[in-house]
Amino acid sequence: MRVLLGVTGGIAAYKVATVVRRLTQDGHTVRVVPTAASLNFVGRATWEALSAQPATSDTFANVPSVEHVRLGQGADVVLVAPATADFLAAYAHGEARDLLGNALLATAAPVVVAPAMHTEMWLHPATQANVATLRARGVHVIEPAVGRLTGPDSGPGRLPEPEDLLASLYAIAAGQGVETSSTSRAWGDLADLRVVITAGGTREPIDAVRFLGNHSTGHQGFALAEAARERGAQVRLIAANTSLPAGEGIEVRAVSTTAELDDAVREEADDADVVIMAAAVADFRPDQVADVKIKKNADAPLTLTLVPTQDILAGLVQRRAAGQTVAGQTVVGFGAETGDANGSVVDHGRAKAIRKGADLLVVNPVGNGVGFGDVPNTVTMFTATGDVVATAAGTKLDVAHAIWDRIAALRASSAPSAPTA
Repeated sequence: MRVLLGVTGGIAAYKVATVVRRLTQDGHTVRVVPTAASLNFVGRATWEALSAQPATSDTFANVPSVEHVRLGQGADVVLVAPATADFLAAYAHGEARDLLGNALLATAAPVVVAPAMHTEMWLHPATQANVATLRARGVHVIEPAVGRLTGPDSGPGRLPEPEDLLASLYAIAAGQGVETSSTSRAWGDLADLRVVITAGGTREPIDAVRFLGNHSTGHQGFALAEAARERGAQVRLIAANTSLPAGEGIEVRAVSTTAELDDAVREEADDADVVIMAAAVADFRPDQVADVKIKKNADAPLTLTLVPTQDILAGLVQRRAAGQTVAGQTVVGFGAETGDANGSVVDHGRAKAIRKGADLLVVNPVGNGVGFGDVPNTVTMFTATGDVVATAAGTKLDVAHAIWDRIAALRASSAPSAPTA
């Protein structure tokens, strides 16, 4: 398949490099036509290296071959990503002010545009009118995603992820006419919600250099924080032993041990509308911690006596029951489980949900490259009575949004009804 890929002047242009690589890996010929403005974000050399084709912007380049017409005529499908508000306006009015504009007027191939811009620009009546005009002419428009934009802003206007762009492009090229949006949820459905999330894994010191820990990296907790921020919540993140970057506008407090995490939760969570305990908390700690490094003796084993750590999730539920937290607080726990001779992951998850008493317990299988780290996740969500109310699978961010969808539905179902006149 011959793909003509237009890139216009938005910061999201960096994502499109992955699209070009994937298309070429799939065996397609890709000709990138960047606008002059887009070269401020991604340089021409990048496009030429990834596509192994020239990446010209000038209408008068290669005049003898009439390239400004031949590019459009020779394409099987055209994708413009990101498509800025300025580009949409020019395209809707049939302007041919650069090589990309000329090629678009000369093509009979299906055209797909993926708008990306700030929320106010996307929702402006002029932009919406231009998009409606393009759709009426048969142009396929991939709705922008909801998420973090340039600077501290969030909202609809984010360029969908490369996988979403490719799925739409392939479907449209196949004549299926599929136009996808990366999210159907309303922007701001968590607006002004005060949220506290724990992430990472606690560590319990053995001596001056060693500790007991776990494989948690914090990716799921950070994804929950990012998803909440994208949907308008005020987010505080308590992070245990992770160096992952938090999105702008997310407050982060670093802790290490379970005791430190417990103290932080007690100080931060009582005024929160939603508390999510996504951190992997060490269940045990050594009863004695050496001030110096314990020396290795090859002839003698080292014996440690372990004692249980605090049950932070149970403490949250108890404080809420005692009226020590904000009214209507929602408490969500996490459980990383493996199956064994006594039951499956679901069996252990159900028992833990009943034992903990949280409004929602999210359980995921772990081990052998599953669960921990920047890998896809699969979760089952239980009520306090052990009933399965939802499942989710996908990237950590996909799962995070599914969890927030469930939390939002739970809070809506428990909200007091408005009085009738």
